[in-house]
Amino acid sequence: MLHLLVPFFIATGITLFVIHSVRAHGHLSADTDLSGPQKFHATAVPRVGGIGMYFGLLALALMVWFKGGVDAKLGFLLLLCGLPAFAVGLIEDLTKAVSPAKRLLATAVSGALAFWLLEAQITRTDIPGLDWVVATTAGSLVATVFAVAGVANSVNIIDGFNGLSSMCVSLMLMTFGFIAFQVGDIELALWALAGVGAILGFFVWNFPAGLIFLGDGGAYFLGFFMAEIGILLIARHPQVSPLFPLTVCIYPVFETLFSVYRRRFIRAAPSGEPDGIHLHSLIYRRLMRWAVGARDARAMTRRNSMTAPYLWTLCVSSLVPALLFWDSTPMLLACMLLFGVTYVGLYWRIVRFRTPRWMVFRGDVMGRQAASLVAKTPDKPE
Repeated sequence: MLHLLVPFFIATGITLFVIHSVRAHGHLSADTDLSGPQKFHATAVPRVGGIGMYFGLLALALMVWFKGGVDAKLGFLLLLCGLPAFAVGLIEDLTKAVSPAKRLLATAVSGALAFWLLEAQITRTDIPGLDWVVATTAGSLVATVFAVAGVANSVNIIDGFNGLSSMCVSLMLMTFGFIAFQVGDIELALWALAGVGAILGFFVWNFPAGLIFLGDGGAYFLGFFMAEIGILLIARHPQVSPLFPLTVCIYPVFETLFSVYRRRFIRAAPSGEPDGIHLHSLIYRRLMRWAVGARDARAMTRRNSMTAPYLWTLCVSSLVPALLFWDSTPMLLACMLLFGVTYVGLYWRIVRFRTPRWMVFRGDVMGRQAASLVAKTPDKPE
């Protein structure tokens, strides 16, 4: 329980301090852009939630080292290797001046560091031809760095609503931790659990109220941390299918690939250009019928917080078969194909206004009445 509770309480405390001290740093840390295509909040909110998680894990590593635990080395190396991704993302959160290419490069550097220092290397894929490539050091390095950077970027892409990416990553880490425990890798299972604890320390302030956002620093670090746990699992245990980590992460990865395809080949726009028609954005606009049109903070927060559970369910739909078939590459491949077909089918039904009625959250009357009451009634002094 130490690995769960220590990062949880440290992250909770640091995040609370960041929230309450926003007047001192809000001019740097707050997300004041309320008009972008992916902006769904009504007031400026600090976007440096990654600070509490990173230092929560660091506090745990120090405590384990002080107690003489042998798994402290893994924790320190994960934090050291993840520092470039976290630091560059945090600089972007504070300055809003770091390009996507530089952030992607930073995550690639983190992946390369882990390749050498942690020996977190992709050396098998169970895919004919590709296995020959990753059998070489250069091929393995390229595949590993590409995978780490891709997963980190995909977590940042789904970070659009309160609790969405943080809970999804928690569920994925729990899946990795469970299989690590199954194959006897207690060290890896404990650090997966530690990641869950750190995330939950942030989550309690992010969902549902949205008092703080993950930010690029938090999203890139979480993506890196999750990717490394998955790669270490298949690198250490040959009985685990090399497609198991990809199946676990298929929701954010497929969201990223589909977004690139949609922008480049359907809209003829740059693949890195932000837009407001991600799946989670469409669910917010077309399935959440709570106070539609209302722009006051309370109504938008309610609508925002009701969006993430739809995507949590989608995420779980890939984790269950991953847990069932973690040692079978053919079954995992079939599950990923099924997920892709389901995702695309769901996306096109929503975008063409053909959403199944049972999926629509209908709170129009309640939401409008509440929004009207908030608009007409002045806040009472506490």
